[in-house]
Amino acid sequence: MATTPNSNPPGPRRRSQRVLMQVGVLVRGTDAHGRTFEEEASTLAINAHGALVLLQTRLTSGSTVRMQHKQTGEEQECHVVFLGPVRSGKAEIGLEFSEPRPAFWRVTFPPEDWSPKHPEARSVISTAISPSPYKK
Repeated sequence: MATTPNSNPPGPRRRSQRVLMQVGVLVRGTDAHGRTFEEEASTLAINAHGALVLLQTRLTSGSTVRMQHKQTGEEQECHVVFLGPVRSGKAEIGLEFSEPRPAFWRVTFPPEDWSPKHPEARSVISTAISPSPYKK
C-alpha cells in the first residue's frame, strides 16, 4: 500500500512528539550479565514517555532500570523497549517510563498533531518594530 502525503504511515503511531535534545542522565540497574551498573549518559531524543540514550552497558529488552535527570535529580523507573545499533561502542537504547512523565524533562512538547509540514510551522510571526520614543 502506497503512502500519500495525507495518509498515516503504516505501523504504530507515536504517542507523543519526539524532541531531539541532549539531556544529561544517570542510568542504573542490572545489565545483560546480571551485574549492577551505573552509567552517565546523554539523551539523543526525549518524549513524554521516555528517551533514547546511548549506553556502553549492554541491557536486555524488557529489563527495568532507573533513570535520573542530572540537573534536577529526579529519578524514574524505566523499561528497556528498544535495543538499537551500536556505534563507537555504545548502543542506542529506548527507555520508557513506567508511567508517562512529560514534566520529567522540564520542556513543553509540541502537540501530537504538529509536524514541520503543519501550516503554523511555516508562518512568519509579524514583529512590527515601533519607533523608539527616545529617538529624535
